[in-house]
Amino acid sequence: MQRITITLDEALLQEVDALGIQEGRGGNRSETIRDLIRAGLRQAAPPPEGPCAAAIAYVYDHHRRDLPERLTNAFHDHHDLSVATMHVHLDHHNCLEVAVLKGDGAEIRRFAEAVTGQRGVRHGSLLVVAPQAGDAHHHHHDE
Repeated sequence: MQRITITLDEALLQEVDALGIQEGRGGNRSETIRDLIRAGLRQAAPPPEGPCAAAIAYVYDHHRRDLPERLTNAFHDHHDLSVATMHVHLDHHNCLEVAVLKGDGAEIRRFAEAVTGQRGVRHGSLLVVAPQAGDAHHHHHDE
């Protein structure tokens, strides 16, 4: 293990410490920062090649001109990726949608970027789950 030095402003350091306490790490800054780095690396990693599953979650203003229609059209245009969508009304203006996707990793990433890149969409996040080695040939047998 290597030791590194970083500089953080006081407010950010307080957030790291608070997260460490919330997550039951007893305020262990190093472990909290390692966990945050791991999560950031997973988020920034390129999509897996080949088939995978994913969930995209985003908040959008449903009063934004044509946005709900554009989002609906995007999902219809990519019906081959879309498995299910949950829609939640957060308040008078904001909706949360969570969509489960299945297909090629690169195609899913492009679609998610197109959805979260729409004007009026905020807080977009994509979680990609690549199949484990050997899962591709798993079959269920009738008894």
